[in-house]
Amino acid sequence: MEKEKEVIERQLNSFAKEGKVKGDWETVYPKFDGGEAGGGALEKAADEIEEYEKLLSLENVLEKRLSEIKRALEKIERGNYGLCEKCGKEIELERLKAVPETRFCQKCKR
Repeated sequence: MEKEKEVIERQLNSFAKEGKVKGDWETVYPKFDGGEAGGGALEKAADEIEEYEKLLSLENVLEKRLSEIKRALEKIERGNYGLCEKCGKEIELERLKAVPETRFCQKCKR
């Protein structure tokens, strides 16, 4: 999980910056070269907006995933990793292998 955390942080750093609130990232508005042939200011603006929307969506997905991984790593440090947050029982090994950052056992997930 530590490696995946680092990969996600690198991905986020490639198009976003850490916000003022811990764990919150802010997508940097893309700047396209205005010197391309053809097209105009409106097309350039439309391309910038489209790219920004894609990056915002990706930021949200990566930010959520990073938060889940950090929570799991903290649980490992505290010694309560693998315990269901709802019922307190051990989470099934197969489930932890499939989704290491899971917070709930199969029964409580439903």
